[in-house]
Amino acid sequence: MARASELEAQGASPESAARTAVDELGDVRELLADAPAERTTAEVAAANRVRHRPGFVVRTVLIAIASGLSLVALWFGSWDVFPLSLGGALTLAGVASVGLGFIIGDALHQETSVHHPMPARRSLLFGLAGGLVIAGITLGFALLTQAIDPTWLIAPAAAAIAGIALFSYLGATQTNRTKAWALERSRPQGESYPGDRFEKDPKAAARFGIYTMMIWVSAFLVSIVVYSLTGWQWAWVPYVVGFLGMMLLLTRMLFGDHEERTVRGPEARSDREGGAR
Repeated sequence: MARASELEAQGASPESAARTAVDELGDVRELLADAPAERTTAEVAAANRVRHRPGFVVRTVLIAIASGLSLVALWFGSWDVFPLSLGGALTLAGVASVGLGFIIGDALHQETSVHHPMPARRSLLFGLAGGLVIAGITLGFALLTQAIDPTWLIAPAAAAIAGIALFSYLGATQTNRTKAWALERSRPQGESYPGDRFEKDPKAAARFGIYTMMIWVSAFLVSIVVYSLTGWQWAWVPYVVGFLGMMLLLTRMLFGDHEERTVRGPEARSDREGGAR
């Protein structure tokens, strides 16, 4: 086209300029053979590879070793392999929960080849959620094996429930961190990245997080009432019901008729109204 425009500027007619420009191209197969080939996904990934910083690798390894040794010591000490006091058990549980929670938050805050780094505040909340869940499990185990009054298990149970609720909220409101090259490679040719329901509808994500927290807080309160009436024999039932309710809520919000109305638009509503008439 550039050559044809040049010939027209020299006085050639548009038809003549176009024919001359095409003739001057010669065999187009040679031009296509010289064109750069499209890079494969592996080549693009290698070109965008991000290496972890040495400081991150070193501290992750050291904290993971310390947390793992704390869990091993808590396990063997709780089963009388060596003497372990209640204070020592709680200390080991605290070291493991803080260490593993820090690893979760620190890892999410790092840039990877595929994902952008998570903001510091949000990664800190993920780490806090992980630490609360691990603290609830390890502290509950320590209290059970130390023959403490079961009433004290309310504290680790509350920590675990708070961690699960925080995880649910953060997961529901998480935005996409995938880098542009990874999105481009993951979508079919000519189609845009569809995302998911929560990403396209932040209000739905917020509602899910609030509903989930209400479910787990209610399960916790009901379990206390059940425990006061029947003991620990049936106190676990509200947690099972809460988990099933959360999964049902998640399924309903992701695949409910609201999404069908959103996708199909006014045409779907008009069809249903016409059918009703």
